[in-house]
Amino acid sequence: MSIPQFTGVKVFSTTLARDREVMGEKITNWLKENPTADIVDKEVTQSSDKEFHCLTVTLFYKPK
Repeated sequence: MSIPQFTGVKVFSTTLARDREVMGEKITNWLKENPTADIVDKEVTQSSDKEFHCLTVTLFYKPK
């Protein structure tokens, strides 16, 4: 198994339901604004407690 090489990390994270609904659009917009970012890996993390639900999408990238 090869280890992806990356030079940058972009994190999208929210605990608000209304922000989770538009997170995909924010990620898409960031990708459009950064066309030289070559995504080499990603990680989606969800955590919660009695009151809050946090969703985090982490993108690992390198220049194209």
